[in-house]
Amino acid sequence: MRLALIFALAAAHVAAAGLPGGAGIGDDPHLEVIPRTAEEAARVAAVTAPPADFSKPEPFEENSGGATTTRRSTDADAFSWPAENLSFAQELDFRIGNGLFRRAWVTGPASTIASDGLGPLYNERGCQNCHVKDGRGHPPAGPDDDAATMLLRVSVPADSHPLQDEIANWLATAPDPVYGGQIQDRAVAGHHAEGRVAVDWEEIAVPLSGGETATLRKPKWRVDDPAYGPLAPDAMLSARIATPMIGLGLLEAIPAADILALADAEDADGDGISGRASVVWSHEFDRPMLGRFGWKAGQPTVREQSADAFSGDMGLSSPLRPAVYGDCTGAQGACRAAPHGAQPEQDGYEIDEAALDLVAFYSRNLAVPARRDAENPQVLRGKAMFHAAGCASCHAPKHVTHRLADRPEQSFQLIWPYTDLLLHDMGDGLADHRPDGVATGREWRTPPLWGIGLTREVSGVEAYLHDGRARTLLEAVLWHGGEAQGARDAVAAMDPGDRAALIRFLESL
Repeated sequence: MRLALIFALAAAHVAAAGLPGGAGIGDDPHLEVIPRTAEEAARVAAVTAPPADFSKPEPFEENSGGATTTRRSTDADAFSWPAENLSFAQELDFRIGNGLFRRAWVTGPASTIASDGLGPLYNERGCQNCHVKDGRGHPPAGPDDDAATMLLRVSVPADSHPLQDEIANWLATAPDPVYGGQIQDRAVAGHHAEGRVAVDWEEIAVPLSGGETATLRKPKWRVDDPAYGPLAPDAMLSARIATPMIGLGLLEAIPAADILALADAEDADGDGISGRASVVWSHEFDRPMLGRFGWKAGQPTVREQSADAFSGDMGLSSPLRPAVYGDCTGAQGACRAAPHGAQPEQDGYEIDEAALDLVAFYSRNLAVPARRDAENPQVLRGKAMFHAAGCASCHAPKHVTHRLADRPEQSFQLIWPYTDLLLHDMGDGLADHRPDGVATGREWRTPPLWGIGLTREVSGVEAYLHDGRARTLLEAVLWHGGEAQGARDAVAAMDPGDRAALIRFLESL
């Protein structure tokens, strides 16, 4: 009965999405799924139920990534270990994928045909340059710092979009007619970078209970020294820092039906939380799918996310993004006419099928570190505060992945990502006022919290939320608005000891 209920709820959400031809985003065409039995569905429902006892950890709570969880280190390398249940052969693929992820690409054509094709316009020369140590990016720390671990999305309003006929509630936008979909702040020799990403900060004092005060900083983003003329007058900018790479394959393996069952677009239960599924178009499967990856859940799979980053961030073509000039627009003729690195030996791409698969495999199998201090009394108190404030309404603590025939390492794992992978209205304070697919300018995907307590160790700096504005976990909480306003206000009103315990709990994740 539980399994039937889950899929009935999923079917209702699919129908509400208005997908063509009866195609359901509850399907997972990229996975070889073994359906759950009724007994397994009942076990899943029981194990993912909210906790009733906060005096001790829940069973298996320390294994954030199930059997993939790593305990190898909690230092700067904490996010860079392979899943612990990979076979020897899979570890070899992981290491080859790691080499491609770390590779510094060069201008094409070059004698090293497997490493050329960069640009002509780009943000970084390698994946690892943005996802330093496979961790989180940050905004420029000052005038002498650059935007190496982040990027600036840009678009303009549009009257219509082809996907409006395929996906209900698709919000029509278009790339900037000159600068495309994002600002590339680097260029190969003979070309000009599009501009320099810069930010001004406004300090905002926030009073808290117990006489405490926090200081938030509000960003105002801009593009200095635009090399190809001014941006469109109605250009909409959205800053995005690089996201942590851990656990992506596990997130990909959560059944779409389970995620859809958490959605409540009309807030039918009256709790003020109305998460919506992000429905996106899959270039790989030529159909609508559930969006899971990116700050607005704009990509359906790890493989498509990887191809999109190769194209937009480095100007590298692949089977899923075949343009050899990356994000260069028709107004940037020199960029489109520049030499490239696509070669017959690589099937006419700069990243061929095998290389894309290896990078996707690496990205899919970076292990989640184990929880620390789950039995600590202050951590347990903070966990109780997390649930009492309503944080778990969006940051759903645990899921069970699909039973998979083709990916045993991610198969039927109890995981603790603390996300529902849904879009939520986060209020005016966090709004970028830039629609993205079905996501409005106020909506963001609930980011996973696993590993968040190791941010400083891995990245060397703390920077949270989509644009890195929050310098502490408390600042990140206090920026929450919209659907999360009640939870935010509950934290601000907590006894200082309870608030400190909440932060200590987050640091243990």
